[in-house]
Amino acid sequence: MVTGERARDVTFPSAGAMLAGTFAVPDSRDPAPGVVMVGGSGPSDRTNDDFFPPIQQGLVEAGFAVLSYDKRGVGGSSGDWLAGTIDDFAVDAVAALDFLRAQPEVHAETTGLFGHSEGGWVVLRAAAGGDVPWVITNGCPGMTPAAQDRYALATALQAVDGITPDEADIALAVYDQLVEAGRRGADFAEATRLVQSFSIPASVEELFGEYWSETDESLWEFTKRKQDHDPIPDVLRLRCPHLATFGGADELVPVADSIGLFATAVCRAERHPRATLTVELFPHADHRVQVRGATALVPGYVETLARWITVGSWPW
Repeated sequence: MVTGERARDVTFPSAGAMLAGTFAVPDSRDPAPGVVMVGGSGPSDRTNDDFFPPIQQGLVEAGFAVLSYDKRGVGGSSGDWLAGTIDDFAVDAVAALDFLRAQPEVHAETTGLFGHSEGGWVVLRAAAGGDVPWVITNGCPGMTPAAQDRYALATALQAVDGITPDEADIALAVYDQLVEAGRRGADFAEATRLVQSFSIPASVEELFGEYWSETDESLWEFTKRKQDHDPIPDVLRLRCPHLATFGGADELVPVADSIGLFATAVCRAERHPRATLTVELFPHADHRVQVRGATALVPGYVETLARWITVGSWPW
């Protein structure tokens, strides 16, 4: 967690839930620009599985006030994330932004949103058409969850020793059938029967088993609601600068395709003139902007965020 006497636990309401988080401010007499940090997929808490604290600490040391919070139904927050949607999570992000802006230590007009992975989709939805001054996404796919998850599965299959292309294709075919089942509204029992109807090769059984064994009825229903979320309409509705950061060795997200989709959206005539795009790619870094085998952020990552918020997000 963030250290220092000016970090404290807070709670704030959002759409029938009470969300809990950590609010930290720099040692300064003047109000500081603020950053709301929104976690990724699954039951992410305010630390996002220990990914957020070093970023939060670095931003506070750079002069920013930072709020990170537990997803609804996680940690100290009430509610149930599995009952939610990207829209619900975006409502929570806006509630967090409003809370942060209301703090006397924070300069409201320069306070924006940072979202990691799924949190990138969330902050783009929260900022779309609104008065958010800037938005940052890290490792945010430019395509739907269904397309991104297929890429992640295909990448994982490529890393399995001894697997043949035909065997990998069988696992991907099961995945594709599940996506189609979700689109036609299949319940969990039908989805389970579908998986059981395939003869999964032994070479990929453990990997695919790990993927499917985590799914229960609640997660299946959540996945169905989320799988075809497209972030590009939200990108087109932005009225603020967008910084998209990626690790060049991200095995979960098709980085080049995501950058291309974001860049194509920027060229659309309907984009707001302030809705600029900045892309920062960190070679050899993974989904959490760490180099394989390392436990720390790549050098310069937090500095890049701080510099862009201070200078790059105000192009006019």
